[in-house]
Amino acid sequence: MAEMIEPNYRKVMPLPASPSNTKTLGELMQMITIIDSAPSKDITTSASLQGYHHNPQEAWLPITESRNGNTFFAAFHLLCSGIGLQALFLPVAFATLGWAWGIICLSLAFAWQLYTIFILVRLHESVPGIRYSRYMHLAIVSFGPKRGKLLALFPILYNSGGTCIILIITGGKTLDLIFKTLCDRDAMCHAKSLTNTEWFLVFTCLAILIAQLPNLNSIAWVSLIGAITVVIYSTLIWALSITKDRPIGISYSQSDKLKSNMEKFSDVLNALGIIGLAFKGHNVILEIQGTLPSSPKQTSYKSMCTGVTISYIVIAMCQYPLAIAGFWAYGNKVPYSGGQGLLTAFSQIHGPNTSKLMMTSIYLLVLVNCLCTFQVYAMVVFDNLEVRYTSKKNQPCPRWVRTCLRIFYGGLAFFLSVTFPFLGSLAPLVGGATLPLTFAYPCFMWIAMRKPRPNGLVWFINTGLGCFGIVLAILIVIAAAWTLADRGLKANFYKP
Repeated sequence: MAEMIEPNYRKVMPLPASPSNTKTLGELMQMITIIDSAPSKDITTSASLQGYHHNPQEAWLPITESRNGNTFFAAFHLLCSGIGLQALFLPVAFATLGWAWGIICLSLAFAWQLYTIFILVRLHESVPGIRYSRYMHLAIVSFGPKRGKLLALFPILYNSGGTCIILIITGGKTLDLIFKTLCDRDAMCHAKSLTNTEWFLVFTCLAILIAQLPNLNSIAWVSLIGAITVVIYSTLIWALSITKDRPIGISYSQSDKLKSNMEKFSDVLNALGIIGLAFKGHNVILEIQGTLPSSPKQTSYKSMCTGVTISYIVIAMCQYPLAIAGFWAYGNKVPYSGGQGLLTAFSQIHGPNTSKLMMTSIYLLVLVNCLCTFQVYAMVVFDNLEVRYTSKKNQPCPRWVRTCLRIFYGGLAFFLSVTFPFLGSLAPLVGGATLPLTFAYPCFMWIAMRKPRPNGLVWFINTGLGCFGIVLAILIVIAAAWTLADRGLKANFYKP
């Protein structure tokens, strides 16, 4: 939601809009209440201490309820949301692209998505006095109400809600792996494992219990735990992989003599899709920046840039070793589907020769990271749910309403995870449609909001990257659909 900030006006007035975007800003913001503030009054809200007055609804919603964050809090959120299990599939991309092209494509994608992150950070307060603390509202202002919703609604819903569903599926299966690792080789253990559905339910209950924390800023310590666990387990996986013997029959190039040109082209596009999907979290960048304080003299831009720089240095230190060391250790033995990439390869090939304590520790770290990452992405959904309530009632959600909304969402996500337990297999197809959110839309947003000189260098760079991102996303979706049609899909509805 965009937030209007004005100093010391004493009446209700419509949001001023420039001639170029009168319709979009007017329709989006409608009317804003400017709070009367006499210098002698003692106002203790964090916003007023900054010399700012804002839309009262902002103080009722989980994303912007607290703006007392800092650079380190932002870095924790970025690390927790920016590194995921998708990075464990990077060796699969290298198996298709090879060493040189794999490293080149990974580096180009990393630089590209980092560029679009800094675009979003700059656009957060691109208009003086207004903060765009949600990706959807920046899209609406940039592209117009109808076009913005049409372009951004599905990618945001999938990246937020779909990620939570995949985390439930992954977390539930990880709980099952922990149980089997502890009990399968223990003669003293006579406990019977739960079904996958029951494990999904256990994970969902744990996630919703943690989700009772009120707002995004209050889960900074949860994101810190998530960041620590993902760095540790990713480091453990690649470090242990290179210290053990490589499997027999390992290959670093695909045997594609029998493949058609279409199959080869599809494999390359799928590899690029894997690399693209390894970079996620753009749909929460503006939300994370929305937790930082801002004032007319010092905006949130510098603090957020520092947080992005710190977090993405760490992300690079995790992703590059996973891709390079993982490919060196397993080559083409890393499974493309039906598992967790490098983690599945390690557990299948070296798991029997690894101590039970080490395997359990890795699985436990993955589980904790899934629980923590769930909180960041779910907070965006909670915010959208509470927007409906606060807009209708014109008051903040009572605690019991907020709790009920979060339990409802947890139940819905659990139901969908049981209904579509194969959703991870659809990630290349459905996830390809969300790639413009990361690689294309921010470039077009910059052109729409900042209006650089047509045919100038900045305009040319952003137009070129945006168009290339759209074309690449379309090709990846086509290739993923063709691969699914060729290999088939095990659609095990309600049978996780």
